[in-house]
Amino acid sequence: MNMSFLDKWRKRHQTHRSVPLAESVRADPGSVVELLSECELLRAQAATAGVELDDSVRSLELLDQLQPVWRDDPEVLPWLGNDAGLYLGTVLVRTVRGAVWHVRPDGQPVVRLASGREIDVVTAGHEWADTGAPELSQVYAEVSEI
Repeated sequence: MNMSFLDKWRKRHQTHRSVPLAESVRADPGSVVELLSECELLRAQAATAGVELDDSVRSLELLDQLQPVWRDDPEVLPWLGNDAGLYLGTVLVRTVRGAVWHVRPDGQPVVRLASGREIDVVTAGHEWADTGAPELSQVYAEVSEI
């Protein structure tokens, strides 16, 4: 059965492919930094506990003190871990000289330090959300000393 409208639809939608994150970082790094810093779920959890996330080192310390109520919800846990890692990365990029977001070829955002060392902040965020260790402020302290 010949349905020419489907062929036209496929052609039209194939030309609007998604752009890889790495390419977006190169094209418009400011917008990507803002996108990565949103962390809506983490910000909502923190606000519920009376903690304002202002992209400061102190806010990482306050996050470390939160009751981990998210561990009881298997649907929230991975998202919160991801947000925690992105928030840690945001604080690093905004406060550590020479730290920038970098996207690996596999699409994983990491923080690259001036030394070239890459910090997998998303993995650190998941570990923090899952077990509480290492603390976000501890990761920050170790990275910022370099």
